Amino acid sequence: MKIILYCQHIWGVGHYFRSLEICKSLRQHDIVMVTGGAEVDTPLPAQVRTFRLPALMTDRNYTGLFPTEKGQTLEAVKSERSRLLFELFEREAPDAFIVELYPFGRRAFRFELDPVLGGIRSGKLYRSLVACSVRDILVEKTDPVIYEKRVVDILNRRFDALLVHADPALITLDRTFSRLVDLSIPVVYTGFITSKPITDARRRMRSRLGIDEETALVVASAGGGQAGIVLMQPLLESIAYLESDRRLALHVFTGPYMPADEFELLQGRSNSRVKVERFTPDFLSFLAAADLSISMGGYNTCMNILASNVAALVWPYPGDREQGLRAKRMAEIGAITVLSEQDLQPRRLAALVRNSLIAAKPVAHSINLDGAAHTAAWLQAAVAG
Repeated sequence: MKIILYCQHIWGVGHYFRSLEICKSLRQHDIVMVTGGAEVDTPLPAQVRTFRLPALMTDRNYTGLFPTEKGQTLEAVKSERSRLLFELFEREAPDAFIVELYPFGRRAFRFELDPVLGGIRSGKLYRSLVACSVRDILVEKTDPVIYEKRVVDILNRRFDALLVHADPALITLDRTFSRLVDLSIPVVYTGFITSKPITDARRRMRSRLGIDEETALVVASAGGGQAGIVLMQPLLESIAYLESDRRLALHVFTGPYMPADEFELLQGRSNSRVKVERFTPDFLSFLAAADLSISMGGYNTCMNILASNVAALVWPYPGDREQGLRAKRMAEIGAITVLSEQDLQPRRLAALVRNSLIAAKPVAHSINLDGAAHTAAWLQAAVAG
């Protein structure tokens, strides 16, 4: 089976890594992963070919798209991207086309997606099975009535299924999309998508880091990094109030897109107890080895927390409802403690860290975290059937 998976990340890296987990689960198939954001330096599985469109990104204020290559105009890049994507489908004729987020989001990329979706339906392109891949929670819209009408219309006309990467036991998509019942296509809850820690990950990672069990390992992360300074700066300042406590090692991962000046500010606080890096491919092993995670509330990080069963302090990004709603539900099942804006004061944050390190581990949960495998199984059955 040949599958094209389209994933356009424009700000963080969560969408990219969630899509990559789906690709990893499709082991026996030929996968073309179409990307069009800033390049992410991570290894790909052997069965995955990457097809990079000229990159478009946005800034932390979402003021609009811009090409990452200097000297290029937005219109020229859009025209080139549209041509390249359509030609890819003419050449590859995939059995299935997975579209990450659109039409729930990425409306700014309809210039390249709509011609392909229309071509598949009209017969101009090979009649691939078309599925929308979407996370658990949608961000709010200024005009939800018009927005939901448009999404329902596109899904019913141009898609064959909606794959929701969530477990209804934690949250359902209709919490943030009221017209789910108006869809005429199947709505499939796959479970949440996350990788799992390797066997004996805690011992292996702590041995690699030279950290014994008497030392508390705290792992802090900021997703893609665009908004991470708000959490990471007071966290590093809070270390001064933990000096007399149990031996502590803090590993901070700022995210690849944290602005250089902010990263350098944080890295300047590195010492024998504190390490500051942009990214690690072994993040899940770090969490498995940790006694406490401190992070924002993005989808991938939250699912990594559940997979690792690590105690966690989570500060939801306040720019929209997504992270706050997810964090609230996770706190309700006893999986995390939610940080407020008032908690981002160094002395207060230090007290929360101290209390979290002496508290019991989170209670066991039964949330479905096998979304990637279930997505792969569903696709195989749907194409075969």
